[in-house]
Amino acid sequence: MVSVADWAVDRGDAALIALGLGSCVAVALYDPETHVGGLAHILLPSQSLARDRDKPAKFPETAVPFLVDRMGDLGATRRRLRARLVGGASMFAGLSSGSVASVGERNVQSTHEALGRAGIPVVAEDTGKDYGRSVYFFLETGRLEVRSYAHGVRIL
Repeated sequence: MVSVADWAVDRGDAALIALGLGSCVAVALYDPETHVGGLAHILLPSQSLARDRDKPAKFPETAVPFLVDRMGDLGATRRRLRARLVGGASMFAGLSSGSVASVGERNVQSTHEALGRAGIPVVAEDTGKDYGRSVYFFLETGRLEVRSYAHGVRIL
């Protein structure tokens, strides 16, 4: 289980799970050759928005390089890594003015930027809209299931 602002890296027959993503973004990285995967549950789009910066998975700019390093420790190679993104919803769209991007949108954008800097392509995503999601990432096969009450199961 990967809680808010937390991360996990494993390989083989492990499953990495993040429940209840609203405006948070789950970034899933995978090396298909070694079956090494990583999952970070990103809370905020930038370190400048928080006093507590102790958890590297809390922000995209620290989560992406941290996951890449930890995955490398298990044999993954950066050039083979592929990313999938889930979450970044605007859970309270009706309450905002609409003139400022929501935290969810900013989380998605900042995660794309961090992945771009790392040279990791995003191959699939289920982001935005106005509903929550959960992620089930099965490392043996690389299968990533996005589950939501409103929309059932989607495979990325």
